[in-house]
Amino acid sequence: MVKKDLDVVKGVDLERYMGRWYEIASIPSFFVPKSGVDTRATYTLNQDGTVHVLNETWSDGKRVAIEGTAYKADPKSDEAKLKVKFYVPPFLPVIPVVGNYWVLYLDDDYQYALIGEPTRKYLWILCRKTQLEDEIYEMLVQKAKNEGYDLRKLRKTPQSDRPPEGGPQDNGTWWLKSLIGK
Repeated sequence: MVKKDLDVVKGVDLERYMGRWYEIASIPSFFVPKSGVDTRATYTLNQDGTVHVLNETWSDGKRVAIEGTAYKADPKSDEAKLKVKFYVPPFLPVIPVVGNYWVLYLDDDYQYALIGEPTRKYLWILCRKTQLEDEIYEMLVQKAKNEGYDLRKLRKTPQSDRPPEGGPQDNGTWWLKSLIGK
């Protein structure tokens, strides 16, 4: 069966999209510790129109973070298709890794979003708050299903009502463990 192209949001106002987003659920990538909680992303618009990306999670009581840059995949398109570039490993950032960040759904108030990418290997449900109403969550899950995602891999991300700030920093050992599947 041939999968249709993903339905991507058009006309996203990047300035409104900036700020902190909490991960409510995801089909996780190997770039995030499997035991991560309170996972979030903070986006800041750079003067050149690119976006500074700070992804954070807490694993075994330590803060794990990676920074990168997002930019429009096609500057002439009004589709919300971004490329995100990170350098790995986090403790010695030398290898650029580029991924897709496509906005598949965004509410009119920019409070929750469904993010995917064309291979359908990764998916994120994001919200401005640490918790998302069940009916909205189910609507986003149904949207992902309609787009052809395998939702058996979707996992809810534990979020605290009062998210942590700072804390001891992981030195990157989580990244090595993720490479060997732990």
